[in-house]
Amino acid sequence: MRVLLVTNMIYAVVLPIIDLFVAAYIMRNTNDPTLVAIYQVALYTGIPITFLINGFLLNKIKITNLYSFGMLLSGASMLFMMTLDELNIVGIGLSGLIMGSSFGFFWANRDFLALNTTNNENRNYYYGIETFFYTITSIIIPFIIGWFLITYENLGWFGGNITKAYQLVTLFVFALTIVSSIVIHKEKFKNPTQKKFVFFQFHKLWNKLLVLAGLKGMVQGYLVTAPAILIMTLVGNENSLGTIQAISGIITAIILYLLGRFSKPEHRIYIFTVGLTLFVIGTFTNAILFSAAGVIVFMLTKVLFQPLHDIAYFPIQMRVIDVVSKKEKRSEFAYIFNHEFGLYLGRVFGLGLFLVLANYVSLMFSLKYSLLIVALIQLLSIPMAQHIIKRSDQEAN
Repeated sequence: MRVLLVTNMIYAVVLPIIDLFVAAYIMRNTNDPTLVAIYQVALYTGIPITFLINGFLLNKIKITNLYSFGMLLSGASMLFMMTLDELNIVGIGLSGLIMGSSFGFFWANRDFLALNTTNNENRNYYYGIETFFYTITSIIIPFIIGWFLITYENLGWFGGNITKAYQLVTLFVFALTIVSSIVIHKEKFKNPTQKKFVFFQFHKLWNKLLVLAGLKGMVQGYLVTAPAILIMTLVGNENSLGTIQAISGIITAIILYLLGRFSKPEHRIYIFTVGLTLFVIGTFTNAILFSAAGVIVFMLTKVLFQPLHDIAYFPIQMRVIDVVSKKEKRSEFAYIFNHEFGLYLGRVFGLGLFLVLANYVSLMFSLKYSLLIVALIQLLSIPMAQHIIKRSDQEAN
């Protein structure tokens, strides 16, 4: 578990750069939010396809090799985008597919390794520590990279070409992926024992979790796309992007550490509820104010919501996999693979809603209200998660 945590800690430095500054790079060079959404659709399409490919490759290749390949591929995707002469739909789409492939290899193998190195009793601790470091890096990295990009341009380093600055950031990402790839090979992990992983019929409990996954997926695309678009539209530049992320992150990190250390499985639903409530408050404020102040409030609640949601959701998911995989006598990877399609359907619906409102109503209307609509729909997750937790315990006993 320690090697996996250290690997994810290093790669945690990469994720905020991908999440925030790729979208900011597209906005800076095209000023077209729909291209950001298209990038996300391509990215999220690449993930389930790669989950499928990864499942077959696990029969031949070590899981650590596939895991490290996914991390390296994320750097390659950024490098591909930065070398494009023109950011058009084709180039952005290809870049999104490559990044989606990297996430597919990363998350498919990361989830399987996390499942097999933890149990229901210590998963709050594991995900608390992991999310704690993700939150710390989401504070520090956007601030540092945002400062670097603006300083680079203002002081005219190397001619003040901001594209060159983004390329330097990309090389930094690539170096970190190499380091994290080396670390994961410090321990020997076992591949899934059962080779078959594609199924079409599942236990009722698993089907309910897929509904929860769809609801989670709806908001994921927005959490990557919307912050950069809102800040570049209503607040300012990349430095603002980093500074706003940093404001509430320290408090969140402390909360996550304490939750990881002291919370128990029965506390997950309360953590889950608090996170979703904060998200609704943030999106409501953004819709009402729709100004720099509204964006700041939204970003503050977003930084709190996302880790609180994850620290509760992932252990719930893993608990269900523990239960149904034993009942149905299937590989755990079969459920990890299937779960991705639940997320994908939610992501496509969420991003589709954004694009439909942007193109058939107005971009401003979409930025104001699509987030709020998605957040209100998310409230359905609370009774659904409560029911799943209860049924998981009953099925396990």
